[in-house]
Amino acid sequence: MLFGSWRLGLTAAILACVADAVYRARTVSTIPAWRRASAAERQTEAQLKKLERNGYKTLHARAIPGSEAQIDHLVVGPTGVYAVDSEKWDKRLPVRVQSHRKLFHGPFNQKPRLDEARWEAAQASDLISKALGREITVVPSLAIYGPPIPWRILNIREVDVFSGGLVRKWITKRERSLTTAEIKAIYLAAERVLPARYPE
Repeated sequence: MLFGSWRLGLTAAILACVADAVYRARTVSTIPAWRRASAAERQTEAQLKKLERNGYKTLHARAIPGSEAQIDHLVVGPTGVYAVDSEKWDKRLPVRVQSHRKLFHGPFNQKPRLDEARWEAAQASDLISKALGREITVVPSLAIYGPPIPWRILNIREVDVFSGGLVRKWITKRERSLTTAEIKAIYLAAERVLPARYPE
């Protein structure tokens, strides 16, 4: 009886391993991890795609020359130019702000993340402005997925912070400031000066 249950357990374990291998083969991408967008980036990308019919153009995963930094999404459209960083945070840890200057995820101060988002947008602004010969402002943002965000849109250390699901509203609710010709010129300049992080 003991021998029989041992064999039964071994058979079950083998079947579980086979099932797991089949599942992984079907669900794990063959694209190397360093070439794949994160889940948060894919969620933002899906939202931004819906803006195309309204005259918005987006570049994804753009490198900042001379650095390891990346702009997850650069959006150019009727209401302006935006750098969106998509973040997937642990939903078990609360998000809070202190004195409108400090952002915390649980006990962790997110100042470095805010500074990075602001720096990336400033670099994009500088590069695009030089390419076009006129000042172009790129608005930095942090789109957070996972934990609930206890506000709609809050500017912290010059970076707009909001729940990832509000990306489109954050962009489209602003006043229109760019013409179709300006959008095209800025987009083409951005495409030149901010190379794709993962070229085909």
